Amino acid sequence: MQRKKRGRQVVGPAKDISRRRFLQISGSAAGVLLAGLPRGWVGGAYADDGPETNQIRIGIIALTDCSSIVMAHELGLFKKYGIESTVSKEASWAVIRDRLTLGENQATHMLYGMPYGSTMGLAGSPKKAMIIPFCLNHNGQAITLNKELRDKGIRQPSEIKPLADAAREAGEPLTFAMTFPTGTHAMWMRYWLAAGGINPDKDVTLITIPPPQMVANMKVGKMDGFCVGEPWNARAIADDIGFTAITTQQMWKDHPEKVFALTEEFADKNPKTVRALLRALIESSQFIDKLENRKQVAETVSRPQYINCDSNIILGRLLGRYDYGDGRSEQDPLYMTFYDRDTNFPWKSHGIWWISQFRRWGMVGADADYGVVDKVHRPDIYREVAKELGVAAPVQDAKAEALFDGVNFDPAAPEQYAQSFTVKNLS
Repeated sequence: MQRKKRGRQVVGPAKDISRRRFLQISGSAAGVLLAGLPRGWVGGAYADDGPETNQIRIGIIALTDCSSIVMAHELGLFKKYGIESTVSKEASWAVIRDRLTLGENQATHMLYGMPYGSTMGLAGSPKKAMIIPFCLNHNGQAITLNKELRDKGIRQPSEIKPLADAAREAGEPLTFAMTFPTGTHAMWMRYWLAAGGINPDKDVTLITIPPPQMVANMKVGKMDGFCVGEPWNARAIADDIGFTAITTQQMWKDHPEKVFALTEEFADKNPKTVRALLRALIESSQFIDKLENRKQVAETVSRPQYINCDSNIILGRLLGRYDYGDGRSEQDPLYMTFYDRDTNFPWKSHGIWWISQFRRWGMVGADADYGVVDKVHRPDIYREVAKELGVAAPVQDAKAEALFDGVNFDPAAPEQYAQSFTVKNLS
């Protein structure tokens, strides 16, 4: 009994000693195991850099260039960085703006120019400061004209001008559509028409139509041409209601297109969340720009909850295979990019170009504040995330550009640039 008692007396202390020793040993072992990982790393995310807000609703429009957002969601990349994402397809760019402004969506797929329109309170936009820390894509939009113009052999805006002049004099001006007054498609359509001597505000009628509704509206004869993103230009050809007159990459090589936008208020309160979102988007963009992945991308984004279009119609131009619908076809090396050639970097010079076009078309006056670019464009956020991921980023914030009409853009002289155009509505 005594031996047994002595044994029982030893058991308690022995367990205590063993437990303490185990914790010491396991703690040391864990330290060794984690020694090779960055400080704060826990299961694929940084414990000391986790998002302040992890439930994020992201707005998209049914366009191929929403792919980085969709694939980051579908591949689990948002989740990898601590974000529980919801992708919300919206009906129009106005709804995209309003849901971001109201906080119903915390981030969004957005047209270049729209964050400026909201920050500056232009074209009826409620004034709400927004930021651009990331560009989603370059290239991949087009101007589509109807079959009647195709059958007349019309290809250039200069060939449209006499028709536009005659129609205006007859009181039935030609009609062209874009997707939002301060957005990319409005600027591409305006720039292209003006290159042919057509004033988009005086010589023709310019209307706003949501992207997914472009083809249906052309089919019923509501417009003579439109500018929109893919796949709706390709869809117009597949449905034999129009043809591609020009792609936007033919107008401006590697031009900026859609952005990932947030309100300044949300970004200031949630800097770790913003960085987590950008990490996921960079990885998604890299995935998409491996051409062997684009079939998977097309099949994914074609689903009803995203674009709701035949995946083959999406895939063709996503691979640079262009059938223009008028007998021309080519393998375009300047297809839509999502990562390559510094696609994701938010160049401040692109913001300056947009304000110069607002100025050109009378949306802002001579007192245009080009300094707002420093508020809206945030390459500092992008560079921080790129450095974390080992991704190279440009060291400059601005660069000169050359468009198809030979008018060169110098970001250091935007007012001179706006004044240099023959067709303009300077106020």
